[in-house]
Amino acid sequence: MLGRLNHVAIAVPDLKAGVAVYENTLGAKVSKPQAEPDHGVNVVFVELANTKIELLEPIDENSPIAKFLQKNPSGGMHHICYEVEDIIAARDKLKAEGARVLGDGEPKIGAHGKPVLFLHPKDFCGTLVELEQV
Repeated sequence: MLGRLNHVAIAVPDLKAGVAVYENTLGAKVSKPQAEPDHGVNVVFVELANTKIELLEPIDENSPIAKFLQKNPSGGMHHICYEVEDIIAARDKLKAEGARVLGDGEPKIGAHGKPVLFLHPKDFCGTLVELEQV
């Protein structure tokens, strides 16, 4: 069911500071910031040869990322995203096996303009998992 690793997401308290670390310190190519109000975040993508790093900054105090940063003020790994061919088939298979899909269970459009779902971390070794249809 799983395809390739799409990205690893890191929550940051300050997106500009995070971009500076990746661009200046690590010499990486970083995308322009984009607002994702449906997900409560501003994001950039660090382009790597084999995957991406997504830096997430909360839009406001109601963002799920703001809640994460309250517990982890310096930031940290928030989730990992895997590609799937058919997000509905993947969702249905996972639910049939007892996995919990977060939210209303329906895919939403993610930062890449493709359908995404999030899976409960307690069902996946303590890691929040995002599935993105390719």
